Amino acid sequence: MSYEPIPLTSSINGVVRALRGGTSDARSMGTLFSRWVDAVGEVVADHARPVKLDGDRLLVEVDEPGWATQLRFLEADVIARLRSVAGLEVSRFDIRVKPR
Repeated sequence: MSYEPIPLTSSINGVVRALRGGTSDARSMGTLFSRWVDAVGEVVADHARPVKLDGDRLLVEVDEPGWATQLRFLEADVIARLRSVAGLEVSRFDIRVKPR
């Protein structure tokens, strides 16, 4: 049996999708994580972090229920900032509170 070589980025993208359970590639995920603080600010980033980008849907985990409410209130602004600072097309958030 012979195998054809495949580009490393294809392999990495497959691993990222498998680990995150989403459909985004490694570049999008890297951009999301590296620009998160720029998009949401340090205060929000201290309490909320991106977990998974599935197409245009973003799963965000927060440390307390109050931050879920706050992030929901800021959703449109954060989506606009993600588009502006990271070039990501996110249409909506799913927010979960991190279990203690």
